[in-house]
Amino acid sequence: MTERIPQTSSTSRRNLLFGAAAVSAGAFLTACTSNENNASAGTGKQQAGGVDDKPGKKVTIGFAGPQADHGWLNAINQNAKERAKQYEDVTLEITEGSNDTAQQIGQIETLINKKVDVLVILPADGKALTQVGLKAMRAGIPVVNLDRVFASQQAYRCWVGGDNYGMGLNAGHYIGEQLKDKKNAKVVELAGIDNLELTRQRTQGFDDALKNYPNIKKVGRQAAEFTVESGQSKMAGLLQAHPDFDALWNHDDDQGVGAERAIEQAGRDGFLMVGGAGSRKVMDTIKAGNSVLKATVLYPPTMSASAIDLARALGQGKGVSGMAELEIPASITLYSAVVTKDNVDDYLPTGFN
Repeated sequence: MTERIPQTSSTSRRNLLFGAAAVSAGAFLTACTSNENNASAGTGKQQAGGVDDKPGKKVTIGFAGPQADHGWLNAINQNAKERAKQYEDVTLEITEGSNDTAQQIGQIETLINKKVDVLVILPADGKALTQVGLKAMRAGIPVVNLDRVFASQQAYRCWVGGDNYGMGLNAGHYIGEQLKDKKNAKVVELAGIDNLELTRQRTQGFDDALKNYPNIKKVGRQAAEFTVESGQSKMAGLLQAHPDFDALWNHDDDQGVGAERAIEQAGRDGFLMVGGAGSRKVMDTIKAGNSVLKATVLYPPTMSASAIDLARALGQGKGVSGMAELEIPASITLYSAVVTKDNVDDYLPTGFN
């Protein structure tokens, strides 16, 4: 899973937690304008309350994301496409996606030259693509900045993304509650890429949560690379170094596939595992209840479907239902819900492959 919003944890928490009362991105953005009908969410399966699918002013939305070389990133693209299909008044101009910043800048400039009405951009590198965001805004094309934030607020009209600090915080509190009565409990952490701000935020949130449980000590940490292979090799190292622990928090469900392989090969159990992001495979495993994997903390790729909703509202000059303001918010931070066997059926439609 590649880099996302490089905000400090305090900044992230101060952003508008629109939908914190809801439990997933599929429900966090209830509507752009009031309506009578419901439409299914980004996957085309779940129902997102309050989406206004009554045709209005025609809007052309340009969508530019990175290369879908990770399950979560592929889900970002699919959610955007499926959401746009629900609207008769939306035309989606989508780029191939690239992790090369120069190529992505060129793709966005092409969309600007086509004079699309609104742009939705998930930049491969927020800082590097700030200038092209500014160029679009100066051309009168509002930008919905998805997940990885631009370096200047002038480069976007609205930012929509996940809460990395909140992921760690909620994972830590879940584990803490499971182990609060165990004396001298031990936990280990399988992190993501350490030079990414998102990884540091997830670890900080996790560590802060554990401060509330003096009986729990984090005894080991390894940084993987958000891939199956790295998850397997780094988890094997953790298992070898720590023959006894009570819980594992893994930052990413894709690398968690490799972590599970290492755990099975080592014949280890007797601890609980918490994942991160919300893949369908992980949710199916949680529901089956026959693995050390007991929960996952969401980083919802349905945010791209919500970005399409917001872009459509911007193009039609509308606001968000349920809010007093005439304009859409400037910043929306998604809630990192914890999915367990008790609530997994509610989240299965949002799980990504």
